Amino acid sequence: MAKPTEPRIAVAIMAAGKGTRLKSKYPKVLHEVGGKPLLAHVIAAATKVVSRLDVFAIIGHEAELVRKAVQHMA
Repeated sequence: MAKPTEPRIAVAIMAAGKGTRLKSKYPKVLHEVGGKPLLAHVIAAATKVVSRLDVFAIIGHEAELVRKAVQHMA
């Protein structure tokens, strides 16, 4: 008889906004706090809960710029 396995959990980060209310040319997830983009802080927090392989960022606006900003975290 097979052993039951724990359910696998993933984190999805919604990071596709333009940030128009910030009146900025950058996506809101790239605004920095403490020298790091907001998205980097969220990814770091998520990896304390699940494996980095189970953290997904849904990106849209300026997707390539967002990818480059957090690629070192992959």
